[in-house]
Amino acid sequence: MDSPSDSDADHGADKWDRETRGENRAQQLDRNLSGLLQELRVVQTGVQLLTGFLLTLPFQNRFTMLSATMRWVYLGTVAASIAATVLLTGPVAAHRVLFRRHRLASVVRAAHHSALAGLALLGVAVTGVAVLIFDTVAGPLAATLAGAATAALFLLVWVVHPLYQRLTERVGETEQ
Repeated sequence: MDSPSDSDADHGADKWDRETRGENRAQQLDRNLSGLLQELRVVQTGVQLLTGFLLTLPFQNRFTMLSATMRWVYLGTVAASIAATVLLTGPVAAHRVLFRRHRLASVVRAAHHSALAGLALLGVAVTGVAVLIFDTVAGPLAATLAGAATAALFLLVWVVHPLYQRLTERVGETEQ
């Protein structure tokens, strides 16, 4: 069940879509699903390539040179990448399974949550890749710095900046 703030935001979006776009609820859901699937197409290829690349690493000669710690980092990175692959492709499977079942609202809601979780895990996987590469090439200190910088960049671009935009948007709305 949605929280009151989610529900209020949804009703505000519904009202805006009706008044500004002239959309009914079904049209809004169709547009939302279409937009979400388009966004997922962009990241699906990348996360699948990343996962495939990671799955080949243990079969490379230099893999045996990884320390025990870096092997655990590798396993965590692979797990995050596999989970991101599942979560970012899941909405397509859900849409296919629920196609023509009049469940579009639940498909859009679940796809939205799956995409957010998948993106978070993709950020973890890419951060892990940065740590592995920097550790192999330049050592543990460089790996730590690269991992921290990569994680900070993901948090800044994918979390802080969008949340800042939401906050400033709300402040601007209350002033009008």
